[in-house]
Amino acid sequence: MDQMLIRGGTPLVGKIQISGAKNAALPLLTACLLTDETLTLSNVPQLADIAGMANLLGQHGIEIGLNAASGNGHTLDLKAYNLTSTTAPYELVRKMRASILVLGPLLARARQAKVSLPGGCAIGTRPVDLHIKALQKMGADITIEEGYINAMAPQGLHGAEIVFPVVTVTGTENVLMAATLAKGETVLVNAAREPEIGDLARCLVAMGAEIDGIGTDRLTIQGKDRLHAATHSVIADRIEAGTFAIAAAITNGDLELVGARKDCLKNFLDVLSRAGVLVEEVENGLRVRRQEPQLTGVDVMTEPFPGFPTDLQAQVMALMCVAEGAAMITETIFENRFMHVPELARMGANITVHGSSAMVRGVKKLKGAPVMATDLRASVSLALAGLAAEGETVLSRLYHLDRGYERLEEKLGACGADIRRVKAAA
Repeated sequence: MDQMLIRGGTPLVGKIQISGAKNAALPLLTACLLTDETLTLSNVPQLADIAGMANLLGQHGIEIGLNAASGNGHTLDLKAYNLTSTTAPYELVRKMRASILVLGPLLARARQAKVSLPGGCAIGTRPVDLHIKALQKMGADITIEEGYINAMAPQGLHGAEIVFPVVTVTGTENVLMAATLAKGETVLVNAAREPEIGDLARCLVAMGAEIDGIGTDRLTIQGKDRLHAATHSVIADRIEAGTFAIAAAITNGDLELVGARKDCLKNFLDVLSRAGVLVEEVENGLRVRRQEPQLTGVDVMTEPFPGFPTDLQAQVMALMCVAEGAAMITETIFENRFMHVPELARMGANITVHGSSAMVRGVKKLKGAPVMATDLRASVSLALAGLAAEGETVLSRLYHLDRGYERLEEKLGACGADIRRVKAAA
């Protein structure tokens, strides 16, 4: 098993190309199930989760061809001419929450689907009941037996008004895709507004879907008999951009994040500004560096977009560990997303957890230590802490990191980080 060795204390300076967004690419990959023509996706990141989704789609009979590969990701041709299976088995679904996204497209096109209840990071319950209730309202007959969602719609799906009681990103994506092939009009009320959903909607429009309200919390979809071929480029990963922005700030460095967009990170960038970090728009992205020699503690509360992203909570906590004063970080999306706290404490962080909030009191210096990743974003928060720490940090369980960060050590190393991947001693 691999480990990452990080020796901190070096300011990061240089340019980092932001990869395509994992959280956009995953639903975009499943959109190929909606048509028997070719969907071409460019700027697809090279990640473990992407490989996992490709394996799942292959099991359904989708042909995936590598059109091109570069430092800016893959270009893939996805051909779902014939669906050879409408079952998403447990052994392929259990490791990745996003696998649930095959449910809506399969049900809409093939009128049946059998999908294992999904797995993923252990950061709290993420129920799929909102997906199921919405699809039932659209005419699906759904039961759950032996860990599988069994869905049937022999007459096809029909339009409906779906009011989500709480904001759900994957729920919005699943129902949005299903609605493109449903009979009549579907209205999604209290739909999630994340940029990745807008990216999916724009791809579906390119495939022939009719969608109004893109970027808002009310989406109106006019169902079509079929969708067609299209070409689409995956948007830049705002979470990766935010992570590298914190890498610049925590090391007192100066990084240009090529491809990063300010409009996708406004609330996060407001937090950085209040902490004493300067973020400027440049020709090809964002430039990030400290405005003041000493960072300032800032309170943070995670919220659905356009609020502060839960996927940047662990990273900003690492930053607050070396800021002056105290910061209260409150997590409102997932109930178990403070599992990185004990690992940061091993590095000398002063953090006290009270239910859904964590009080972080800044320390002068973190110290390198052996630490273990517990989930995707926790893993990179520990890498960030290691970049700022005195001495060597040894990060284990890199399979979490590889699910969402493309060539992390290569990108950081090119900007001066002392970071390398090694095989763990037996």
